[in-house]
Order: sequence, then structure tokens, then C-alpha cells
Amino acid sequence: MSDSELSPILLCIGGHDPTGGAGILADTEAARAAGIQAATVISCLTAQNTAGIRGLWPQPLEQIETQCQLILADSQVSAIKLGLIGNSRLARWLCQFADEHPDIPLVLDPVLAAGAGQSVVDATLFYQMRTHLLGRCVLATPNLPEAQALSGAQVPADCARRLLASGCGWVLITGTHDETAEVINHLYGHDGSHHEWHWPRLPHSYHGSGCTLASAIAARLALGQPMVAAVAEAQDYTWHSLQAATRTGRDQWTPNRLFRLEPPPQAQGYAVSQYRPGDDPCRQNRDSPRRA
Repeated sequence: MSDSELSPILLCIGGHDPTGGAGILADTEAARAAGIQAATVISCLTAQNTAGIRGLWPQPLEQIETQCQLILADSQVSAIKLGLIGNSRLARWLCQFADEHPDIPLVLDPVLAAGAGQSVVDATLFYQMRTHLLGRCVLATPNLPEAQALSGAQVPADCARRLLASGCGWVLITGTHDETAEVINHLYGHDGSHHEWHWPRLPHSYHGSGCTLASAIAARLALGQPMVAAVAEAQDYTWHSLQAATRTGRDQWTPNRLFRLEPPPQAQGYAVSQYRPGDDPCRQNRDSPRRA
């Protein structure tokens, strides 16, 4: 078989969440919903549920390196999505890995804390992520608190300017942690462009929303979509995944990333938001990027 016959693959490197709400399982579902196969390498095992994380066990670097190299040797990896990293040693290797494969776009979801707020990085890993790894990524997708921590700035535009100065190609800063009636997401480009999307704020807290969005974008980049189109479509997909979320635990809600294929049953007492196919709640100027 020639390489031209191989289907594109999204390589996801991240943590395993036993609930299935976040991490590698979220990556896999978002990729399949976009129409691409995900190859997965687990960076960390975790002990967590919808209420938060209680333990984290980074996997041996040699194991992760071997798995990644075997996938690259066999498959057409067209993009890489990074989630929970676990330790600075892996972050340093990921920088080397990115340098060895500069033609594969790298998307970073800079996970600094679990959904319930518990930190999942130490000072050394934070330094590696901010100083070295960001500059090797085509896109980073921090929420506003993560962007503020990584940049030292406060408002989205200033955060983005500092993160782009590190060498990162694009920065998508999400407004999910604000208390506004709408979620406002900002995409800033290395070319000075600025795109803004407004989404109705949904009523719950969601487990794995950031993983879902970053993986949905990475999947579309792997399929050859340009950045702005990939980000726009991935936001629409993610919003509807959250709107169709179910309550699988007692705290955060779990996105239904396969809502188009497997709508949840409408059984009595089964908590689920309503989704009408064709809904498009996004208000966005899709055609004319605004200068930041």
C-alpha cells in the first residue's frame, strides 16, 4: 500500500479520564464526529469523577515515545492534539518531537487545572509549557484564566499578543469562565487578524468542554480545513455537544459529542438539554476578520 492510500489520522496525546467526560475519550469522540480516526497515547492516568480530580500518575516517557514513534511510522498523522501533559520531562520531549516533525500541526489545550479547579501542573511544567512548548504550536486554546496565567496579562487582546510573541501561530481564548450572558471567544492570528464569536451561555458546568473544542479543531485541521473555518465549525459542534449534554455524575455535566449519531433517550427522569437539528445560535462576522 502506498502512503497516498492512507487515511489521515489525528494523534491525541493526553490523560485518561475514567468518567469519559474529558481527556483521551473526549478526543476520540470529537475526532470521530468530525470524520477522522484518532490514534491515542495516554500521558497520564487519573483518578477523577465529575466533581474533580484526586490523583494523577504520569506514564513513563519511554512508553509514550515508543507509542508515538510506532504510530508515525505506520500512519499518516496529519495533526497532533496535546492535552494533559503531566510532567516537565514529557513537555521537553514534546518540544523535541515537534522539532522532528515540523510539518505536522500541533494543537495545544493548555490544561492547567481540572474542571473543578484543582491544579494539574507544577512550576517546572508550567515554565516548559509557557517558554518552550507554546512556541511550537500552530494553535493554543486557553480559556481566559489559562491565558492570563500563561501570559501575565489580563484582557484577551493583551494575553494573545504575548502568547503569539512566543511563536504560537494562533491563539483561541474562550470566555467560558466569565459571568456574562454570552460566551465570547476570540481567535487571534500571527498575521494580526482577530475573529470573534458570540454564543448563548448554557446553564450548566461541563466536564471536558475544552478537550472537546481543541480536539474538534485539530480534527478539522488534520482534514485540511483552514484555521478560521476549522475554529468556527468546531465551536458550533462543541456548543451543540454541550447543549445535548447528559448528567452522568452528580456534579459537572458530560458533553454528548455523538449527538448527531446517538441522541440520548427521552426517558422519564432522564436529564438532557433539548437540541433541534439545524439550530445555529452563533452570531459571528464570518467573512471579515477584525484587526486586534
